[in-house]
Amino acid sequence: MTENSTLKPLLELKDLRISFESTTGTVEAVRGINMTIYPGQSVAIVGESGSGKSTAAMSIIGLLPGTGKVTGGQIIFDGADITHLPEKEMVRYRGAKIGLVPQDPMSNLNPVWRVGTQIKEALRANNVVPSAQMDERVATLLEEAGLPDAAKRAKQYPHEFSGGMRQRALIGMGLAARPKLLIADEPTSALDVTVQKRILDHLGSLTKELGTAVLFITHDLGLAAERAEHLVVMHRGRVVESGPSLDILRNPQHPYTQRLVKAAPSLASARIQSAQKKGLESSELLTAEHPTSSEEIIRVENLTKVFKVRGSSDFKAVDDVNFSLKKGTTLALVGESGSGKSTVANMVLNLLDPTSGKVFYKGTDLSTLGDKELFDMRRKLQVVFQNPYGSLDPMYSIYRCIEEPLLVHKVGDRKERENRVAELLDMVAMPRSAMRRFPNELSGGQRQRIAVARALALKPEVVVLDEAVSALDVLVQNQILQLLADLQHELSLSYLFITHDLAVVRQTADEVVVMQKGKVVEQGSTDELFLYAKQDYTRDLINSVPGLGIELGLNI
Repeated sequence: MTENSTLKPLLELKDLRISFESTTGTVEAVRGINMTIYPGQSVAIVGESGSGKSTAAMSIIGLLPGTGKVTGGQIIFDGADITHLPEKEMVRYRGAKIGLVPQDPMSNLNPVWRVGTQIKEALRANNVVPSAQMDERVATLLEEAGLPDAAKRAKQYPHEFSGGMRQRALIGMGLAARPKLLIADEPTSALDVTVQKRILDHLGSLTKELGTAVLFITHDLGLAAERAEHLVVMHRGRVVESGPSLDILRNPQHPYTQRLVKAAPSLASARIQSAQKKGLESSELLTAEHPTSSEEIIRVENLTKVFKVRGSSDFKAVDDVNFSLKKGTTLALVGESGSGKSTVANMVLNLLDPTSGKVFYKGTDLSTLGDKELFDMRRKLQVVFQNPYGSLDPMYSIYRCIEEPLLVHKVGDRKERENRVAELLDMVAMPRSAMRRFPNELSGGQRQRIAVARALALKPEVVVLDEAVSALDVLVQNQILQLLADLQHELSLSYLFITHDLAVVRQTADEVVVMQKGKVVEQGSTDELFLYAKQDYTRDLINSVPGLGIELGLNI
């Protein structure tokens, strides 16, 4: 959809300003932004957390959280000024003219209502169809959203749906009243890449069919470039760059956009791909060179885990898995949710006992160790979890969080522990003053640095990174990946990287093991796998990385 003078804009934000009242005074979240969306057009707002992108989007449907209010400028929708409409009148726009697909499919469906009942609510609120036709329309919407056996699905509860199915139901609800504009707020950030691709393909074809304009809110530049014609880059409440997506990605003008383009894993991976296609061996463009090591530090042999399921047959989560991690290298274990990769990691960490098979650490079979030896062993194997908000005790100061493993393993006296904590904070590029702070005073990226510092406290040889960067913004993600690469180089660490994000794998891993339904379906060096994947499943995973197919040129 090109912007031409004969088309009337569907939505215009004119010098829009939004503020929040806080205990410390007024915080300006959106500072005079301008944006235009035409009928049927797809536009993406990109920026990191706190850039004001979601706040700007929520103001369009009058759903600003807390003390948020529009303090200046205008929101013009379909020719009408809706900036300060009373709630009663705003309700006429919500759902009927402007639809919303919210971010988290887990928390945006009511757990005690059937999915069909929740869609009926949306239809009833917008007077879409007479009561007699409700059930039929619900089934049609769920079918449209790509859910087979829709009449049966409508009778189920949200917990009986997978994340991808929940997100489809939310898309069905968002489009129930055939709105002219659909706001999709990070619509797939909680989903696997393959599910993400199916949902975005589906959303694209559905909105095209209905002629709906789409406003994407995302921090994933690859996704924005692939799915939106027009890109709006926000930073600290302002629009710093705006224009056709590919133009901006191929030739970013603003320093902030340049940083985003450099940091985005999918785009970095795209650069590696095109560098290899063109036969360039520039070390800056290719994955970091690791010393090739043949010394095995972890070996997994015929690992199998069966879970007993009450009232049904047993569930084999891991089925005869074999691989080895070499000293000083990174092995990525990849696959969709439910592929068994985290279960393998838990068995490597000795947090779960295998049903059969063995885990060897430097040639020692872990199952032969007694409690005391296992306790000592734990010093050598540490873990960094996915959620930086859930993995640090909120009641502990940062000092205590990092000191705890030293205390548990009785390492050093008080003075030595204090020095070690200071040294660890230096290592992860955090100021020593952070010791006195608490987790809730830190950002997600800072917390993840603390989690890395804690994992390194006992000088481990192996660190298991369980989706360790998937909850972070691209710029922060890039910093943590860089930090992990530097620490690996400095301390000869070996990483077992559990992830579903193949863009990150392309940048960081030496070898990849691909899992599907508990089995290893393919393994090899990262370069081999990305260039010559043998399995359709692996190719699907690679082709689902948003933005990986975008030719960027090598000068960025």
